[in-house]
Amino acid sequence: MAAAGGAVKTPLEAPTAESKAEGRASLTADQQAKYAALLEMARALDEVKCGGGEQDRSGAMTERERAWLTRECLLRYLRATSWSVKESEQRLRDTLAWRREYGIDDFTPEYISPEQETGKQIIVGFDRQARPCQYLNPGRQNTDAGPRQIHHLFYMVERVTDMMPAGVEKLNLMINFKPSKKRQNTSVPVSTAREVLHILQSHYPERLGKALIINVPWIVWGFFKIIKPFMHPVTREKLKFNEDMRQFVPPSQLWSTDWNGDMDFEYDHAVYWPALIEMCRRRRDERMARWKAAGSLVGESEDYLAGGTDESVSGFRYIVQDGDDSLVQEKKLESAAATLEHEAVVA
Repeated sequence: MAAAGGAVKTPLEAPTAESKAEGRASLTADQQAKYAALLEMARALDEVKCGGGEQDRSGAMTERERAWLTRECLLRYLRATSWSVKESEQRLRDTLAWRREYGIDDFTPEYISPEQETGKQIIVGFDRQARPCQYLNPGRQNTDAGPRQIHHLFYMVERVTDMMPAGVEKLNLMINFKPSKKRQNTSVPVSTAREVLHILQSHYPERLGKALIINVPWIVWGFFKIIKPFMHPVTREKLKFNEDMRQFVPPSQLWSTDWNGDMDFEYDHAVYWPALIEMCRRRRDERMARWKAAGSLVGESEDYLAGGTDESVSGFRYIVQDGDDSLVQEKKLESAAATLEHEAVVA
């Protein structure tokens, strides 16, 4: 939304009409069988087992955790493990435990807000594949190194996933290493970078679309050389340095400051932060309502949850009547029966 003076001060609601999601690849018979096996395991999960100790957070699965286990989530873990069902199962269990122990769903906007005051991270606009753009601005660093800085990063990654439209499951990371008067050294400690990479690669597989990076000083080039061995080869291929970013992001949704875009964006914490929080909360609530309406299934379609289709994996249809918030649920018995029969055959 543009302010009266013309500058955009809040996140954009949707991609441009020309931006198109990549589309989902069809599964082979072997891949479908492996997905069915992993789905059976995921639906049987009833407990999250954490590491123990004095602060052991082990316990029964919550609704939110079950809703997190979507069809596309399971497929992301399968792709990340080269379609190993056993490894995917273990990694899913590890991530469920990590999310609890790390407290990723417990971080509040009030806790994160001090890290965000200067706009050192901004979610605004979408790239040409309709992936939301997350800008990182190390030159705007305003706090001392500590756990909350990393909490801030992953809190924002979670908000990026809230912003993903139907058909999209990756983000577009945009990093500007331009120094500021208050922050000349924009590099990141190697220990911090290794921790962030470990979390991203272990618990957010298949989530990075591209990482577009500009204004890289020599000290940061050296930093990238140090951490490169810790990067997955697929991740390294997604890094783009100092290119014409208009080829990746439509100019109308590309920040004008340093990025050569046409979008005049101005960060005002008092305006942007509550707008982002409310937009993401509304989208999460809408997805949870759709998930519950369709039967609260593990393995639900993210396209259905995001409103890209009104039909769930079980054949339920989610319909909001004209001008009314009342919900009409229709059970397509033939569709549901066909889905369950197919899963039984491939399993």
